[in-house]
Amino acid sequence: MTINENGNSGKEPDQLRPARMQIETTVLMSRHDESHPTELVDISATGALLRRPLGWAGELGQRWVLDMIFGHNLHIHLEASVARISDHHIGFSYSHIPEDKQVPLWNLLGGYADILEYWKDS
Repeated sequence: MTINENGNSGKEPDQLRPARMQIETTVLMSRHDESHPTELVDISATGALLRRPLGWAGELGQRWVLDMIFGHNLHIHLEASVARISDHHIGFSYSHIPEDKQVPLWNLLGGYADILEYWKDS
């Protein structure tokens, strides 16, 4: 097997995505009259990965409001669309970040906001 400069065999192309910061915190996801408490797995400048709540039956493309609590003084409230679904996780892509939450989100991400990383869609 030959490994290319990206560290893969060339059979499955690597793709670039914004770097994901692993951080766990509480998240309330809500849509219309439905809400689910869950946990954040990781976060990036373009989206977030959440643990899939038991009983959740959402679909790709649905827009949800995510309320994320970081420590005692940071609450980030934004809208996101379901981009990926697995048995244990839901991947969201931000669809609307209120203006007053943009700087706190970028400050939380720190250097992660400007870094791209390789990943494989497996």
